[in-house]
Amino acid sequence: MKPRKFDRNTFVVITLIATVWVQISETLRYLLVVVPIMKSNAAPIPETTTVILVIWFCWGLLLTALTVFLFWMFAQIFGHTTGTIFRSATVSWGFFFVLYWVGTANMGLADWSILWVVLPLSWFELFIATYIASKLYQKPILHQTL
Repeated sequence: MKPRKFDRNTFVVITLIATVWVQISETLRYLLVVVPIMKSNAAPIPETTTVILVIWFCWGLLLTALTVFLFWMFAQIFGHTTGTIFRSATVSWGFFFVLYWVGTANMGLADWSILWVVLPLSWFELFIATYIASKLYQKPILHQTL
């Protein structure tokens, strides 16, 4: 990928498309992994309300926007390679999920054992989101129509 000026419209479109994956992945991980682990540990499971869903959507959108932007920056510096996707996804994962889950476990709000499950799944989620962004940034149609 040639270095190019940051295009806000392309960034917004790519972020919205990648957000679909992140929202699906976050929801499935929560329902299929986190809730069963919480139930087995007799931990309280918060009731799903409209406010919780809005916060969850905003979290996913922010996560995706920062992941897409970080990939764009990495691609400008390191080129558009598989290694760039891997590095960018790993840095995003470290900032968003490792800090969150280690902090949550450290405060006693999650069991440390859950980290062995949710951290690899969350890395996979961000790797796929970064991969989606990388493929969409390569699409010349996005750059011509926006």
